[in-house]
Amino acid sequence: MSQAQIDEIFALLDSAAKVLIDQGILPNDWQNNSQITRSKNPEHGDYASNIALTAAKAAKSNPRALAEQLTAALPENDSIAKLEVAGPGFINIFLNSDAKFAVLDAIFDKNERYGLTDEFSGKKIQVEFVSANPTSSLHVGHGRGAAFGMSVANLLEAVGYQVTREYYVNDAGRQMDILATSTYLRYLQVCGEQIKFPVGGYQGDYVTDIAKKIRAESGDKYLHPYRVISDNAPEDEVSEVNEAGEKEVISGDKNAHIDVLIANSKKTLGEGYEVFLNTALNEILDDIKDDLNDFGVRFEQWFSERSIAGEIEPVLAELESKGYLYEKDGNTWFRSTDFGDEKDRVVRRANGLTTYFASDIAYHKNKFERGFDTVINVWGADHHGYIARVRAALTALGIDEKRLEVILVQFVALWRGEEKIQMSSRSGKFVTLRELREEVGNDAARFYYVARKPEVHIDFDLELAKSQSKDNAVYYIQYAHARVCSVLEKIAAKGFDVDDAQGKAMQSLLNTEAESELIKLLAAYPATLKRAATGYEPHVLTNYLKDLASLFHAWYNDNRILPVSIIADETPSQEELDLMQARLRLSKAVRQVLANGLSLLGLSAPTSM
Repeated sequence: MSQAQIDEIFALLDSAAKVLIDQGILPNDWQNNSQITRSKNPEHGDYASNIALTAAKAAKSNPRALAEQLTAALPENDSIAKLEVAGPGFINIFLNSDAKFAVLDAIFDKNERYGLTDEFSGKKIQVEFVSANPTSSLHVGHGRGAAFGMSVANLLEAVGYQVTREYYVNDAGRQMDILATSTYLRYLQVCGEQIKFPVGGYQGDYVTDIAKKIRAESGDKYLHPYRVISDNAPEDEVSEVNEAGEKEVISGDKNAHIDVLIANSKKTLGEGYEVFLNTALNEILDDIKDDLNDFGVRFEQWFSERSIAGEIEPVLAELESKGYLYEKDGNTWFRSTDFGDEKDRVVRRANGLTTYFASDIAYHKNKFERGFDTVINVWGADHHGYIARVRAALTALGIDEKRLEVILVQFVALWRGEEKIQMSSRSGKFVTLRELREEVGNDAARFYYVARKPEVHIDFDLELAKSQSKDNAVYYIQYAHARVCSVLEKIAAKGFDVDDAQGKAMQSLLNTEAESELIKLLAAYPATLKRAATGYEPHVLTNYLKDLASLFHAWYNDNRILPVSIIADETPSQEELDLMQARLRLSKAVRQVLANGLSLLGLSAPTSM
C-alpha cells in the first residue's frame, strides 16, 4: 500500500469525523491526530486506525461505540472492502484486491524512482563530513564518517533536498606545520644528515616517500645542517611503558621541542618552507581524494581553510562590536558561557595568532552566508565538547543555531581474530581505509559502517564481513537480488518469457500470509525512506533491507516459482504458468526495491553471486 493510499484512508476517516462534528457528536475544534498502522495479523485486516480511541474523550463516548459511528459515516470508496471494529475501539481496514496490489503497479511504474519524492524541493542543505586533517591517509575510523555522511546526503536528495557535500580541508595551522617540518626532517635524512626524528612528528613511511620525491625534483637545494634546525630546541619527550601497559612520560616536552623545530625550519628555509608544506599537503590530499572516490564517496565542494584566512579578523571584529570578546592573560576570549557553554574560549592567543576555533567561527558564518537552510556537521565522537562553543558563536552572530545539526559518529574498533588493531595516525601504525576495502570490499565496508546508529560504537568483524552466509547481512540482501536474477535467467533458458500482463492479471493468486507481508513491506518502503532521510538515520534503511531480504528468502524457499514441469522440460499447465507469472511479478518488485535501497547506501546490486 502506497503512502498516497494511506493518506486517502486517513482522509476518508477524517471525512467521517467531520460528519460526526456536524451531528454534534464531536466538538467543532476537534483535531484529527490519529494514526494508521499496518496490521500484524492478516485476519485483522491490512491496516488499523486508532481514530476512535483518540476522539473518544472529546466526544465523551465509549471508543467502540464511536468507532461504530465513524464506520457508518465513512464515504464509499473502491479501495476498501470492509471495516471492522476490534478490541477497545480500533478500526480494522480490509483492502480490495486491486488496492492491495496497487503497490506493485507503483513499483513497476516508477522503477528506480520508486520511493523518491520532491517533498523538500527548494530546500538547500549542506552535509560536511570526513574533513580529516590532510596529514596522513584515511584510516578505518574515517571510513565510518565517509559512509555515513554520503548515505545521509543520498537519502536527503531522495526526498527532494538540494544537497551539497563538503569536505573541509584543514590546510592551515599547527598540524600542517608539524607535517611540513616532519617532511623536511625526512628530506635531511634522505640527503644523508644524521637526525633525531621528533616524537611529536608524523612518523609514517609516507612522509619519507614525500621527502624522496622532493629530493628527486630539487636535489640538495634545501639541505642545511640538522644542528641549525635543532638549535635551542628543548629536550624531546622521553617515555616508557609501565607495568599496566600505559605510556608514562619520564622527561621532556614533545610539543615545545617540535615547535622550535618548526620555527627554525621556517627561518632557515624561507620561501622554501612552502615547498615542503604544499608538496606534503597535495600528495596526501590527492591520496585522500582517490581513496574516497574509489569508495564511492564524492563531494561537490572541497573547502580550503586557507581560503577564509581573510574572514577571521572581520568576524572577530563583529563579535567584539557586540561585546562578546574580552582580554585576559594576554589572550582574547569569546564569552561563550553567555550562551550555555561550560567555559569561555580563546580566539586569539597572546602571541597574536588566532586559534582553530576562530577559524571555525569564520567557516560556519561562511556556510550560512552561502544560503543553506540547514547545515549538517558529521563529526567524530571526540568533538562532543566542541558543539556548544560553535552553537554559541552562531547565536552571538545572530544566526539561528537550530539550523546547525551536529551528528557525532562513534569510533570503530577493528578486530582480526582475537587481536584488536590499534590506530595512531602520527605514529603511522594504523589500518587504512584502503586496506580495509581491499580486504572486505566496498559493499561490506559501506554497509557495516551505517548499519548501526552513529552514536553506537562499532566492533568491525572482518571475518563476518567476508563470510557468505545469512549472518552476513549485506551478503544476504545482495543474494536476494541475485536470486531473482537467477530465476529470470533460468526462465529465459527454458524458452519462456516473463509476461507482466499475465502476472498482473493473476496476482490475486498471491494469497498466502507471506505474500501479503511481502506486499505490505514493499508498500512501506517510501515511508521508511522518508524516515531514514529526515532523521539522518541510514540504519533505518539497512534494517528495512534486512527484513525484506529475510522475508523474501523465507518465501522463496517455501514456494516454487519455476514449476517442476518446466524444470523437467515438460509442458506446464495453464494454472502453473499463471502462478509462476504472479510470483515472478512479486519477485521482480522485491528485486527493484532492494536495488533502490542498496543504491542509496552506495552498494551494488549484483545479478549473480
